[in-house]
Amino acid sequence: MTGARRVTISSAVNSLLQDIRYAVRAFLKNPGFTCVVILSLAIGIGANTAIFSIANALLLHPLPYKDSSRLTILWNRSPGLGITQDWFSTAQYFDIKSTHDGFDQLAIAIGGNFNLTGQGDPERVGAIRISSNLLPMLGAQPIAGRLFLSAEDSPGRAATAILTYGMWTRHYGSDPQMLGKSIILNGLPYEVVGILPKTFSLPREVLPILYGTDRADIFIPLPLAPNAAEIRNHEDYNILGTLKRGVSVASAQAEMDALTARLRREHPTVYPPNGGLTFGIVPLLEQVVGDARRPLVILLAAVGFVLLIACANVANLQLSRAVARQKEIAIRTALGAGRARIVRQLLTESISLALCGGALGILLSAWAIQWIRVLGPKSIPRLAEIGINTEALLFTLLLSLFSGVLFGLAPALRMGRVDLHSSLKTESRGSAGTGSVWGRGNNLRGLLVISELALSVVLLIGAGLLIRSFARLQNVQPGFNPKDVLTYELTMTGKKYADKPTTLNTYRQLFENLERLPSVTAAGAVSPIPLSETFAWGPITVEGRTPLAGENFINADQRIVAGHYFQAMEIPLLRGRFFDDHDNLTNPQVAIVDEYMAQQLWPNADPIGKRVRNGGLDSTSPWITVVGVVGRIRQYALDTESRIAFYLPQTQYVTRGMNVVLRSSTDPASMTGVVTTATHAVDSDLPLYDVRTMAQRVEISLARRRFAMLLLGLFAGLALALATIGIYGVMAYLVNQGTREIGIRMALGATQHNILNLIVRKGMALALGGVLIGLAAAFALTRLMRTLLFGVNSSDPATFLAIALLLAGVAFLASYIPARRAARIDPMISLRSE
Repeated sequence: MTGARRVTISSAVNSLLQDIRYAVRAFLKNPGFTCVVILSLAIGIGANTAIFSIANALLLHPLPYKDSSRLTILWNRSPGLGITQDWFSTAQYFDIKSTHDGFDQLAIAIGGNFNLTGQGDPERVGAIRISSNLLPMLGAQPIAGRLFLSAEDSPGRAATAILTYGMWTRHYGSDPQMLGKSIILNGLPYEVVGILPKTFSLPREVLPILYGTDRADIFIPLPLAPNAAEIRNHEDYNILGTLKRGVSVASAQAEMDALTARLRREHPTVYPPNGGLTFGIVPLLEQVVGDARRPLVILLAAVGFVLLIACANVANLQLSRAVARQKEIAIRTALGAGRARIVRQLLTESISLALCGGALGILLSAWAIQWIRVLGPKSIPRLAEIGINTEALLFTLLLSLFSGVLFGLAPALRMGRVDLHSSLKTESRGSAGTGSVWGRGNNLRGLLVISELALSVVLLIGAGLLIRSFARLQNVQPGFNPKDVLTYELTMTGKKYADKPTTLNTYRQLFENLERLPSVTAAGAVSPIPLSETFAWGPITVEGRTPLAGENFINADQRIVAGHYFQAMEIPLLRGRFFDDHDNLTNPQVAIVDEYMAQQLWPNADPIGKRVRNGGLDSTSPWITVVGVVGRIRQYALDTESRIAFYLPQTQYVTRGMNVVLRSSTDPASMTGVVTTATHAVDSDLPLYDVRTMAQRVEISLARRRFAMLLLGLFAGLALALATIGIYGVMAYLVNQGTREIGIRMALGATQHNILNLIVRKGMALALGGVLIGLAAAFALTRLMRTLLFGVNSSDPATFLAIALLLAGVAFLASYIPARRAARIDPMISLRSE
């Protein structure tokens, strides 16, 4: 570096430091202005940093697995049968593995809940049976012991298990001698051969298993039978794959489509033409993010709007402050400061304010992220990974610099063009020095206010649509009464429940014990329970029904019930009867259908006495006679219609795993203790898990929608507050700077009413422009929210009209208050010379 260059850089640094020192002195002289600006920017920047941190964790960070960009999950789909996402059979796994050339590796898994006994209280744990290559494919390395061997993919080997770090520390106290010990799962011993590191997990959003808890506590081998390649029913398996390098998802999907076309031709009875069987390939990151992507993009846009509104507000404040600094700038210009030097000084002040706002914004965003972790729905994927990291800090820095330039550039350029002669004149305080304050000199302020209002309209309409949608959803009748119902899952495992009579007798004793409790009015069980992530469907054939072209069967939800389930859930009986003691293993099989199934299959006939059976047209399963019709319920979610469904009695379809439900005349949440005692009186080794009230299940099903509504509502509220302050600030400034002009008007005969009308008209004109532009923008942008809405159109007239009236009312008040003050001005005082 030459000496001249060093001198130049040193001079630039000294000049910058001088600008910063000058800016600090200016801020300290105006602490009120400084605090308002920094707080406004902190709100806008902090909100953006918080939402960026969420987006960064969910969308931008790779998954913590080996070759995560090439990892995919496969889904079995038959859109013609209403199946958009299903699991696989072992035969389908071998079909893909043996013929698809786009994968480096394919792994298969199936999840389940297991009773862990033999040490301490019985516990229900999530376990996943996996092929030996799954953990190495994901890059897992044990901190002790080993992973599964390829030989363990075949039957005949001793049962082994690998513990997650959480399971090892939580249940076994980090026992260093755990390797080689046996644990008892469902009454069977498994030798522990490995322990995974703390950094490895396989949550449900990564591997959405059909059965099991949200977390995998234990991994066990999945030995496949010799005839596994021929088993096409039991579609219960997950398939994960790693694409070969250079193979895109699109090309792999094209090869998969060719494979499924062949399978439809070769197995028309299993995959009927009307089903449209296809195997979808989904990048694993896309699977993890799921339906959180669209709300997150909308929230990013929302916080961007909040920041723009904050910047517009600060720019307005800067413009107002600039008028008061005209003489100061004129003096500096007269002393030799060039235009570029003045602009640089003012931009330095703006950027310094923005950086202070950014620093405070980081603190606000950290608090907001902590709030999201605690109060946010647990269904948000990768929730634990959200935090203020290096990327978030860099984002905040760049955003602060951008904001400083954005709100500081217009005032700086305007002040750089100051009229030296007129600014140095000694004028009255009320004169703007540029003619009428109601004229063109304030167009920039007006445009900023219009922009604030337009952005606020978009945010408020978006929030209003979500609020109306949520209100509609809360009013949806689920088909059952969730109030005063306690639920918990129960699974009877081990050799003592190997025979059906023992299982049935145990459940019967359990229901009797529960119904003997003083406050319990009815007890029963179902599999699966409404509003859970578990469900079951299958093919059925209807006696006497002529199938449509290409149709081999109908798909229907199948739910097994026991005890007084319908009474406990208050699902109404519309026709026929409930199940009774005659519906047992020795008598003909019976079913209860929901009203939707009755309407679809027997629209003009009495469904009682009609018969269906499991399987397709070639099925030899026994016929099942319909004995009752009950109301239709919302099984999957309140915003999703369920398919046709029928109920089967557990006494004929013996199931060891059920969801117990009981209705209580007291608070069900307070009954956990007595219910546990009643259950353990039947079998002390039975663990109760997923204990929740039905009302809690309803709340959980609404959690994501509620959270999105609250966040967008919060940002819309901030936008409204900032816009209100903006229009009030402009009108107050006009009144303050136009004092002399107002005095002249009143001296020439203008009344207080005339002055009031003048100022209010000015404010309402700004409001009308902002509202009209905002309505047009909202009409276009809210179409992106369609998937988030329920029962409300994205261009809902009531919401648009209500928000327009709200903004008009707010603008009127923000204009009226300074207008009243202006109307009370004494013209004699305002015309005095300073």
